[in-house]
Amino acid sequence: MEIQELKEGSKLTIALSGRLDTITAPDLENKLNSSLNAVEELVFDFKELGYLSSAGLRVLLSAQKRMNKQGSLVIHGVNETIMEIFEATGFTDILKIE
Repeated sequence: MEIQELKEGSKLTIALSGRLDTITAPDLENKLNSSLNAVEELVFDFKELGYLSSAGLRVLLSAQKRMNKQGSLVIHGVNETIMEIFEATGFTDILKIE
């Protein structure tokens, strides 16, 4: 998985490509832990994300909980496969997906 980060003031955009799974989820978690201070708007760009596992869902849930306290989180560019995972797990009710 590749993680690209773009910070504009209090907005942080993270673009993911590849697979967010058991092996790569800790990388994203570490990136978020070191990058979310003073962030009020967190945007995930999933246009290039091809796979999402339960480990990835756990990282997203943790990010959502943190952003509930300090701002907002939105996910863009979700493909049909990832959207099916979000729908099957009920994450469409938890996350803002555009």
